[in-house]
Amino acid sequence: MTHDPDSRYAWFRLWISLALSTIGGCGMYVVVVVLPAVQAEFGVARGGASLPYMATLIGFGLGGILMGRLTDRFGVAVPVTIGAVSLALGCFAVASAQSLTAFAIAHGVLIGMLGSSATFSPLVADISFWFVRRRGIAVAICASGNYLAGTIWPPVVEHFVGTVGWRQTYLGIGVFCLATMLPLALLLRQRTPATLRGAPSPARAADARVPTTTPDAVSAGPAAIVPSPAAGPGPASTRTALGLSPAALQTLLCIAGVACCVAMSMPQVHIVAYCGDLGYGPARGAQMLSLMFGFGIVSRLVSGIICDRIGGLRTLLLGSALQGVALLLFLPFDSLASLYVISALFGLFQGGIVPSYAIIVREYFSPQDAAMRVGTVLTATLFGMALGGWLSGAIFDLTGSYDAAFVNGIAWNLLNVSIVLWLLGRLRRRPALRPAALA
Repeated sequence: MTHDPDSRYAWFRLWISLALSTIGGCGMYVVVVVLPAVQAEFGVARGGASLPYMATLIGFGLGGILMGRLTDRFGVAVPVTIGAVSLALGCFAVASAQSLTAFAIAHGVLIGMLGSSATFSPLVADISFWFVRRRGIAVAICASGNYLAGTIWPPVVEHFVGTVGWRQTYLGIGVFCLATMLPLALLLRQRTPATLRGAPSPARAADARVPTTTPDAVSAGPAAIVPSPAAGPGPASTRTALGLSPAALQTLLCIAGVACCVAMSMPQVHIVAYCGDLGYGPARGAQMLSLMFGFGIVSRLVSGIICDRIGGLRTLLLGSALQGVALLLFLPFDSLASLYVISALFGLFQGGIVPSYAIIVREYFSPQDAAMRVGTVLTATLFGMALGGWLSGAIFDLTGSYDAAFVNGIAWNLLNVSIVLWLLGRLRRRPALRPAALA
């Protein structure tokens, strides 16, 4: 039995994907909360204690590409099943780790690369095929699972770390992931029909009026990059609507992804430790982290609606610019009340950034390899998070404060804004080829 896009089944599939993303996202946030405890137990500096998080993010990113390929070939249920088993094994391995190296390897390989990675970009790419009219909001809801995980898991983990210890907490998380994710994965066994994988987006349908006698016209619009079956391959494979080759555009998106997420990682990775240094305690930091991701969910949903109206590039620019404003606010204000407010603002401003990349990929690249391309771009954002998390810890070790780390994040954020502005400038210079979503 097949189902139509935007159908009741598509929405059912979206809620299952959201649940899986929320549960599987635990691997990204447990390590942030246990950072002070791990630093104390293994007797390492702040930069060293940040390495497991960096390993998790790098593994998560590389795993996104691998799981994306598996999704393109076998459907999303296969990588999600692999992810559930790997998350459980990873948590069990971390719980028995006797060194920071073993801790970091288990996090990077089992939890990051083979575990949590299966519950983000593969699910986002898969759900993008089940919606046409509401693709932006659907992708945003699915991607919100990552932030919902960041809202739910930190206070839960902080509670159990304080009562039973971090090792027993990891054991419990492993059992929970195995018991919940495997049954949910079975509900996603239906493959995306080939008719949906080639279905035009609203922008593609609108761009059907564009003549196909020139290379630029063939590549017009977010989805007109893929020629009709009758047309066969052609110039569409070498040009996008921005006048760039797919490889060049993807490279720029990857650089932009690294830059924005180096900036994004500073508060997300170090807010718990930062609050401890200021004398407020790690529990306050965990609350701020949860608040940050809670408002990030709101941001992702609103950004999804905005994406449906103005497109991915402009939504990305809006989120990145506002993220820079929030980072600036961390510099002059460090009272407890102000940190709560800024954490909420930071989540509200930056939550829609990462889903915008998935929308941009679906706008400007072929749907046939969407999961792999989404995974590649999101891998870059995760590499940025990993790099930023480590850089912030290393800068703290060198300077004794987080002020320079915030300035470092702001500089990377400016690089992201510059790239997006340049891409939008090319779009404005090619008005006849603008995606309908941006027209």
